[in-house]
Amino acid sequence: MAKGYWVSVYPAISDLELTAYFGLAGPAVQAEGGRVLSGGGRVVAHEAGLAERVVLVEFDSFEQAAAAYESEAYQKALAALPDGFERDFRIVEGVIG
Repeated sequence: MAKGYWVSVYPAISDLELTAYFGLAGPAVQAEGGRVLSGGGRVVAHEAGLAERVVLVEFDSFEQAAAAYESEAYQKALAALPDGFERDFRIVEGVIG
């Protein structure tokens, strides 16, 4: 079965803007079986890429990743994002290995 991934790219932000979100999102993701693989470390951008913060979360399946996003706990985390906050978020299916 192919794994599922959340890929979030954040434009210039400060951690202060996301304190409430991260406090809720971390436990919500873990409760749904998600594992944070990249939490915003160094980025080297190539071609048309931008060196923005990237968060990568792995789930055991694409279905699990999609369900985690819809979970009540994660929806509460989303509600904690500041007004006007922007991010590029995707749920993607991995390849079977």
